[in-house]
Amino acid sequence: MSRLAADVGVVRGSFELDVSLTVEPGEVVALLGSNGAGKSTLLGALAGLYRPTRGEIVLGGRTLSSPSVAVPVHRRRVGLLSQQALLFPHLTALDNVAFGPRSTGGGRRAARETAQRWLDEVDAAALAGRRPAQLSGGQAQRVAIARALACDPELLLLDEPFAALDVDATPAIRSLLRRVVRATGVTTLVVTHDVLDAVVLADRIVVLDAGRVVETGTTTDVLTRPRSAFAARIAGLDLVPGRSSAEGLVTGEGTVVVGTHPEPVEQGEPAVALFAPASVSVFRDKPGGSPRTALPVRLAAMEPHGELVRLRAAPLDGGPGWVEGLAADVTPAAVAELGVEPGDDVWFAVKAAEVTVHPAGR
Repeated sequence: MSRLAADVGVVRGSFELDVSLTVEPGEVVALLGSNGAGKSTLLGALAGLYRPTRGEIVLGGRTLSSPSVAVPVHRRRVGLLSQQALLFPHLTALDNVAFGPRSTGGGRRAARETAQRWLDEVDAAALAGRRPAQLSGGQAQRVAIARALACDPELLLLDEPFAALDVDATPAIRSLLRRVVRATGVTTLVVTHDVLDAVVLADRIVVLDAGRVVETGTTTDVLTRPRSAFAARIAGLDLVPGRSSAEGLVTGEGTVVVGTHPEPVEQGEPAVALFAPASVSVFRDKPGGSPRTALPVRLAAMEPHGELVRLRAAPLDGGPGWVEGLAADVTPAAVAELGVEPGDDVWFAVKAAEVTVHPAGR
């Protein structure tokens, strides 16, 4: 496992990237930001596709880029997986994956053995003899993942790896990528617009805006207490951290959040429960009825949110801190009927069918 330390300046036309970041050995960092923020430019500089105008990139103690050093792409030990699989159309899946080890000087037989092992790892062994035109989008991306990892990279760069996939294929590929990244321990930087990608894959989030880092922190901290406009915009879901359980999720102090598991999550594994603020009901007294999670909170703020009113929660005295920032979107009529104001103690309740539990970064 290798540590990445990058202080990168890139000028492309009128756009200027000026970013300093580190990714610790084996850490997975999600890089978020609006279109044009500089995410792909940063990945291109790390991969060697762009020559920085200033700064230094050091990976595992090796200087990849500096004013006097420019290690070529094929010698960086950096794997890049993009939106499109970009497989060589004239090669079989096996030979596509073997291309990486071959390009670094490996023998043909050893490269094909490595390729077969990685196709097995990504559940694509049966695709070995097919060419890209014979693969679905999800199958091609499995082969592309195998190819990116077959050259034993010290750094893996994922540039919107699920953007081109069908909605039905995305959860399976996301789970696969999480599994192989964790199993290999490869240091990883993933660019995404999807909050769920960050939740499932990343340990930490870095937010870019106009070529600068504007926010960084653990995935849970950034999504529950966003400090930048972009993070606040994508963090449109309520998020509760804990560990997966048969009922849904158990928080650190023992609160059970009842929900469903749309993808496999081992019991006891770190996880998060997600639900929309619009699915949260607010009560003066503890509600009963259908299976649901009811949380006692103190009303911290009330703010307009389109045609609704967003109620923000704060912990009760001595209550769990993770309720800080949970939101409920209710109608103005419901607020008037409740007769609540900031400082009042209320109950936030959400039905089990509205809560999904997903594996989380470490």
